[in-house]
Amino acid sequence: MARRTGRRPGNPDTREAILDAARTAFAERGFDVASIRAIASAAGVDPALVHHYFGSKDQLFLAAMNFPVDPGQLVPTVLAGDEDGVGERLVRNFLGVWDSPAGSAAQALLRSAVSNEWTARLLREFVTTQVLRRVLEQLDVDRDELPLRGSLVATQMIGLALMRHVVRMEPVASADPETLVAAIGPTIQRYLTGPLPT
Repeated sequence: MARRTGRRPGNPDTREAILDAARTAFAERGFDVASIRAIASAAGVDPALVHHYFGSKDQLFLAAMNFPVDPGQLVPTVLAGDEDGVGERLVRNFLGVWDSPAGSAAQALLRSAVSNEWTARLLREFVTTQVLRRVLEQLDVDRDELPLRGSLVATQMIGLALMRHVVRMEPVASADPETLVAAIGPTIQRYLTGPLPT
């Protein structure tokens, strides 16, 4: 009997091959440029199989990042309410994830990103496209300011995660989350909607 040639059929290794190809594509080309078709080609599978395993490109990215929660489910809670409270709600939700048992995957990712440029690129893409862009695009601010605003927010949020969970600097490491929300939320709010230096 002749051996079949062509694209790999679905099997236990297929999912991992797709994830490997996706991690490489997202790190090298970024979320916006990487396509399901190119990822499927690199994994040696049909694009329909990528959709079968992961659904959407967003879901594939989350699986590739091994992130514990879907930002698409958290962002609506950050945006629920008046615009003046987005900073506090963002910090509260952020801490809710990072301080939970599920946050260990995010902590491992952050530790790796500090010393590995490839992981740092993936983390940068994740924070930019899956969290900050989704929040900022809903706010009443100049579209040209979004990259700077997003970067400023990231300095605080990633810095908070680093000090609380990796460096474990006291008293931030053991502070009550609401204390941190009250202290950091207004700074995040200023970066989100306040005036920027000219």
